Amino acid sequence: MIKYKLTCKDCNSFFDSWFSSSKEYEKLKKKKFLNCHICNSLSVEKTLMSPSVLRLKNDTKIQIENEKYSRIKNKINKYKKFIKKNFEYVGENFAYEARSIHYKNKATSKGIYGSATEEDLKELKEEGIETEMIPWIKDNNN
Repeated sequence: MIKYKLTCKDCNSFFDSWFSSSKEYEKLKKKKFLNCHICNSLSVEKTLMSPSVLRLKNDTKIQIENEKYSRIKNKINKYKKFIKKNFEYVGENFAYEARSIHYKNKATSKGIYGSATEEDLKELKEEGIETEMIPWIKDNNN
């Protein structure tokens, strides 16, 4: 079913009507079965409409989901702050630096973090180099 807002060109009245489909509306219009319920004119046209947005009866479910999302986001931000404080950022050189530490038995005071492709991570794992991937939330809140 589809609901259209219709207008009468003769008396300028507006009204809503339901149709089984947009094709059904066109079919009835073509056969001149659509008329104004006020002045009985056949000059009835569709008007611009905005989509109908349904409001959920249970807004608490949405609120619970938003709270859950906020808790998760806050937890990730805490991890991010900890990592920035305790690890060295190596940027796009993560795979190279991880191999360098692993194969040269470098004893670094800090661990490293940075960016790597999925392929790089797969290769590091195959080489026995332990890595972890975590979600990284951008600093802006927009």
